[in-house]
Amino acid sequence: MTSPPPVLLLDVDGVLNALHPELPANWRRGTFNGYVLSWDPSVTARLREWHESGRVELQWLTTWTERADQLLAGPMGLPRGLRTHSRDGVASTGYAGRWGGAAGWWKLAAARAVAEAEPGRRIVWIDDDLADQAADTSEWLAASGQVLVVAPDVFTGLTHEELDRVAAWLDDAD
Repeated sequence: MTSPPPVLLLDVDGVLNALHPELPANWRRGTFNGYVLSWDPSVTARLREWHESGRVELQWLTTWTERADQLLAGPMGLPRGLRTHSRDGVASTGYAGRWGGAAGWWKLAAARAVAEAEPGRRIVWIDDDLADQAADTSEWLAASGQVLVVAPDVFTGLTHEELDRVAAWLDDAD
């Protein structure tokens, strides 16, 4: 029996949706639930290919919660029907605030739950807020060698260089 592929926990704002002041060439822009989002379709195509080939299992870990699948996946070129992680009390009407106002970071609790549900399964966690949440996450990450974190710059979003680093980490387990 083959083991399941690594989980890739994916944020939207600051990762797929970059805050570029000007739209870079070949990027796309759209308005979803009243918010203007800008993304690199070559990045989302690469993530889709990894998911569809079984290299990773994409899962949403974003304040967009179910709306990421309902509103964003199709236009961004990502697969529909991905597992979505949410925080109790987060409205599924779009961006609910940088940290959702909860004590502690709800995304850390969700990532830990993923790791605890399948001990030993590798996890890639991509979220621009990981750098800001280092105090909350550092102890767990230090004890979790099966987790790779990537914290894109909010203004550039997830880059191919960062995806190359993820690919190298995934290859190390093969």
